[in-house]
Amino acid sequence: MATENLLELDNLKRRFGYSDAKILRALKLLSKSKSADGQSLIRFHETLLFFRAYPQSARVLHQVENILKSFGKRVLQLRESGEDLTPLDDPEVSGFTVTSVTSNFSYRIVRWLVEKYPRQVSIDWDSFTEEDRFGAQMPRFLPLLEEDALVEAHVPYREWLDEARGRVNELGWIIARFESLSLLPARYPDEPGLRTSLPYEVTAEAYDSLKLNVTWKFSNRASRTAMKLPVRKVFFHRQPLIQRREISLATELASPEIKVARISRAAGEKILDMARETSAVRYRELHGFTYGDASRVLKAHLGRGVDIFVMGVPPQHRLPLRAYHAALIFKNGVPVAYFEGLSIFERMESGFNLYYTFRDGETAWIFARVLRLMNQLLGVTVFSIDPYQVGHKNEEGIESGAFWFYRKLGFRPVRPSLLKLAQSEERRMAADSMHRTPARTLRKLAAGHMLFEMTGARSGKWDRFLVRNIGLAVQRRMARKFGGEAHKMRRHSNEVVACLLGLKPEDWREAEQAVFESQAIVLAMIPDIDGWNPTERKNAAIILEAKARGNEARYLRLMQKHARLREAVIKLGS
Repeated sequence: MATENLLELDNLKRRFGYSDAKILRALKLLSKSKSADGQSLIRFHETLLFFRAYPQSARVLHQVENILKSFGKRVLQLRESGEDLTPLDDPEVSGFTVTSVTSNFSYRIVRWLVEKYPRQVSIDWDSFTEEDRFGAQMPRFLPLLEEDALVEAHVPYREWLDEARGRVNELGWIIARFESLSLLPARYPDEPGLRTSLPYEVTAEAYDSLKLNVTWKFSNRASRTAMKLPVRKVFFHRQPLIQRREISLATELASPEIKVARISRAAGEKILDMARETSAVRYRELHGFTYGDASRVLKAHLGRGVDIFVMGVPPQHRLPLRAYHAALIFKNGVPVAYFEGLSIFERMESGFNLYYTFRDGETAWIFARVLRLMNQLLGVTVFSIDPYQVGHKNEEGIESGAFWFYRKLGFRPVRPSLLKLAQSEERRMAADSMHRTPARTLRKLAAGHMLFEMTGARSGKWDRFLVRNIGLAVQRRMARKFGGEAHKMRRHSNEVVACLLGLKPEDWREAEQAVFESQAIVLAMIPDIDGWNPTERKNAAIILEAKARGNEARYLRLMQKHARLREAVIKLGS
């Protein structure tokens, strides 16, 4: 496969508004040639996926799909030739058909893999190094293992496991044991009243402590090569793509409402499965995909072939204070990005992650449309970007110039010194069109948060706010007033807040009570809460119940109407 032919195809993917003849000719030529090495295979594969998401014509899309259908043969041919295919393991491009991923996946994801794909997953014993942890956890499942584990070196743990599991898949056997994990206070578990189930979090921590690397030999359907949602109508790009300079975030945020529909639970499960797949084949996990609530998945069409699925999480997996929402974004059925929003009142910490393959696409426009949808669904009007997204301790962000991506959309650094530095750089660029911000300057600019405030938002109110500041204030109060005893602080806060707000959390479910406890700790820190009028207390109680027992979108909407609570929380976090 000639390098110049790959370069030509890569360049053609950025050309729109012309005849597709050159693209078809290049595709035909490359389809008949063999890949020389792993890097050329990657380049061809990623270019094809870009064409699938951003096709110029039906003929181009048809030819791309035909090549991708047989792409597994290319991978196998290269592997059989002895070529080094380790470049295909890079998280930016992993997920090729007829390959696999090996990672220390979380308990929840391994459970899901075992349930969905029992024959495709296995333990990678070659990388197993945590023998002490295995010896500490497994005696509860393997009687007499202590006889070996506590005193012997080089215990043949796999032999013990093989004898115990019989013909059952070893990973499936281990997961089944952890699923039934119980506290056994006596030697006789059949004795009535002695079996008490452990909380899910404790079980997950016990499994995760094993640090088992799991290999997933995924099917073609779950590979990035083939992963695609069926679409009724493909959007063909016959004109140049929308560039960042053409986007006004303020205008997009003021655009008409986007039509939104809630999909069925079964459809929600399928979307969550795809979200976990597209993450796992890239060695990633996202809280909202791992623990997503399939019963509350919303679908919206953003235009230009872009569909988005938004999901929250059930009470037992919610954050203590912020509302959590995640989204998987498709372009003509191809997963191209994901989004994570962490919101409190009208402020949303916005994490937009575009997959590497699609960075030459309409990134800014998609991002703007996602924010418009979040504003519509949740009422958020202040969007915050975490320093990591901008490049703090993230060289990829520095290399891509992430700071300027957000700055040119209208975001501003909240630190006055960084805003001054950004304005100085802007003057240099205005005076010299060839000026490029040095990496060392970008690292300085990435040291703080950036905000975008919609028209009408109260400017500057959230500049110094960090939810972590509230958490640290809680720790100081715990040390000062409760001798560092968390249970004492929780009990005191629960009693005070339940009494003030007229709530009976003891009648709630366990997961709901946990949410109440976290909220109560913060509310108990508000100095004048006992002076709130009856309406303010009643509304605070409704807000707390919405967080613990209801829809987090409603939780946010209610918070946004409670001026006194908002003022108090901003003060605690600033």
